[in-house]
Amino acid sequence: MPEYAIGLDLGGTNLRAAAIDRAGHILDRRSAATDSTAGREAMLGHMANAITELRESCGRGDLAGIGIGVPGFILLKQGIIRNSNNLVCLEDFPIRDEIERRLSARVILENDANAAALGEKWMGAGRDVEDLVLLTLGTGIGGGIISGGKVLQGYLGMAGELGHVTVVPNGNPCGCGNQGCLEKHASATAVTAMANLLRLGENLTARQVYDLALSGNEKASRIFIAMGQALGVALATLVNTFNFPLYLLSGGVLAAWDLFAPPMLDEVRRRSFTFRTTATRIEKATLGNEAGLFGAACLPWVEAPAQRAVTE
Repeated sequence: MPEYAIGLDLGGTNLRAAAIDRAGHILDRRSAATDSTAGREAMLGHMANAITELRESCGRGDLAGIGIGVPGFILLKQGIIRNSNNLVCLEDFPIRDEIERRLSARVILENDANAAALGEKWMGAGRDVEDLVLLTLGTGIGGGIISGGKVLQGYLGMAGELGHVTVVPNGNPCGCGNQGCLEKHASATAVTAMANLLRLGENLTARQVYDLALSGNEKASRIFIAMGQALGVALATLVNTFNFPLYLLSGGVLAAWDLFAPPMLDEVRRRSFTFRTTATRIEKATLGNEAGLFGAACLPWVEAPAQRAVTE
């Protein structure tokens, strides 16, 4: 059996785990429904069971380590989830150390969007570069930054919270305490909020707003123009800040690419000399919801030595 790592992508309603070898081949996988309201012990049990089954299937001796991607702010040195709306039961608990204790294996904890960015670098759209930025467009907006082939984490592990970059100085209030955050102007939630404001219908989903725009509804089309412009402001800032070769977008809202991408790219061109005059790319990510699994599995190989040097 070749050396492999286990990647686990944990959410409030489901868990997915996979054993993946160094060549990126999925050797085996597990999934389970989760319920964060059931409490911490139930959640830890789901995680330990999935990992144990994969180890028994693939062999205990060839395991390089376990990577776990979770939503929210993470204190990497302590291996603690500081804040997560979807996993409140695991907040302020030493989850990394507890899983290590139960399974006697090295565990790396990482933000799920950072893991997805690493997955795209390893086996997705970023395989040809060492530096990239990923924006995940969903209910909110997450982000991950890969520099030199590794996750750029910041001094506490909270770098890459790109959904909270300000794009409208006096814009919509955000739960983080800021105004005008990117996720309040370009996420699926923002799309539905704008649709409600424009009285397009009762409780429309982002997909329904997209369908209205495709059918020629001018108000619905304006929503995706506004979304694209907000993304363009954020991306121009990122291009001007990092001068990376690649910026990727992923998530469910990507289905509306043909509607929001033209105003987005126009905005980036207007605001970034670097983008206008170089081969900088803004593209779709390719791994979909598998990116987090691949990235989590990659963590023991690319992040573990540096992280352990700090924490031990």
